[in-house]
Amino acid sequence: MRSFVFIFVLISIVGSILRIADSGSWRRVGFDEMIYRRYVNMMDGGKHTVGVFQRDQTLAPYQITVQGTGMGAMPDLCGLFLDSQASDKTECELPPTRFLYIYTSWLWKRVQFGDAPPLTPAELQPRTLPADRANDPDHRDPALASLHRVACMFTILLMIAGGLAAWRMAGPEVGLGVLALMAFSPMQLHFSQHALIDGFFAFWALMCVWTTWECMKNPASKAWLIAHGIFLALLPLAKLENAFFVCCGIGAIIVANRWLKIGNTTPKFLLVSFFAPLLGILLLISLAGGAGTFVSIYKTLVVKAQNLNYAKLTGDGPWYRYFIDMITLSPIVVLLGVGALFKLTPSRKGLAFVAVFVAASYLVMCNVKYGMNLRYTSIWEMPFRLGAVMIIAELCTGLRHRQWLGVAVIVASICAYDLRQYNIFASDPTKPLYELVTNDLLKLVKILKTEQDL
Repeated sequence: MRSFVFIFVLISIVGSILRIADSGSWRRVGFDEMIYRRYVNMMDGGKHTVGVFQRDQTLAPYQITVQGTGMGAMPDLCGLFLDSQASDKTECELPPTRFLYIYTSWLWKRVQFGDAPPLTPAELQPRTLPADRANDPDHRDPALASLHRVACMFTILLMIAGGLAAWRMAGPEVGLGVLALMAFSPMQLHFSQHALIDGFFAFWALMCVWTTWECMKNPASKAWLIAHGIFLALLPLAKLENAFFVCCGIGAIIVANRWLKIGNTTPKFLLVSFFAPLLGILLLISLAGGAGTFVSIYKTLVVKAQNLNYAKLTGDGPWYRYFIDMITLSPIVVLLGVGALFKLTPSRKGLAFVAVFVAASYLVMCNVKYGMNLRYTSIWEMPFRLGAVMIIAELCTGLRHRQWLGVAVIVASICAYDLRQYNIFASDPTKPLYELVTNDLLKLVKILKTEQDL
């Protein structure tokens, strides 16, 4: 067991180094990052002049006085969102109800940077490559740097949690394999380089799924039940829209347990699983300033998002659109993960568990109009890698006592390939990538070409 723990720690260190090291070629401040930066700065309270994005790609100045700080600033942040989005001339923006990411980043900023002022708009402009990475905005601007470092930290936690969850579901050997594939995941490495919420949210989603497993396998454990309730309550505070997909997946697991016999679903577990997310939503309503404001935010978001040209151009497609994107980014892992479904047996409870979660959440996610984005599949990172390692182990059974040596060699080869994939998509300074949309992904792997590529 000590050797397993040592290897686990070693892989975790390697994965952490890959995430902390600057490797992304995108050197500008992205649209999402600019919005999150605004909210973090506004949590300091006081007077602010913020730039509201217009449909003509310009910024309109908007002056606001924030009465409170931290949590107390949320009603004013929500008011700014509703006021700025009321006009047809403004572009759809991210709502401040993604509270947990914004607030965690604000706390990080207060601890590390104190009262350091933000960069000016001119200082936020990208520098000409090659330049000292430490001089880029996401390293020097207090709010942006804090958002980036929180995102990076949670991709590390996501990697470790994925390995531990797989260890608990399928044994230490599988857990180490999943950890290694998580460590070299192109998507997670991409998230670690930007101030994006997706890796942050994926961590909370995975913890909800993992504690669901533990509560079903250990129905008498109060500790796992409490942890399950806490993570489910925090999930809507991270990103309410995507929390719905996760809850659909967990609900499907609970229903399917009647036939799969994964574990026991006690009345306490069912009550916690139902009421904990509702508690999180009530907390979010309170932070937003009331039910009326909360409902208005999401009604506005739905209407604006449906009319967003960028969403129409990049978020549409058939139900299998997600598979196209995932296979383009991590083809070997995805194909092996899908192949594992053909080896489902009654004894492989962990594989059945994650398969139901992915299938149910996929069914909902692929039916959101103009709402498909590869970043949302971050909640499936661990399930696909669990399936990949289990099918690799099945293929290596003929090696007998050298089975796990064969698994280790294959997993290491896939890790090397995924690192190459990441270099293709994120490290080319001539083709920097920020959004993982189909058109850009297919161009980078030369499926689509322009005349300039000939």
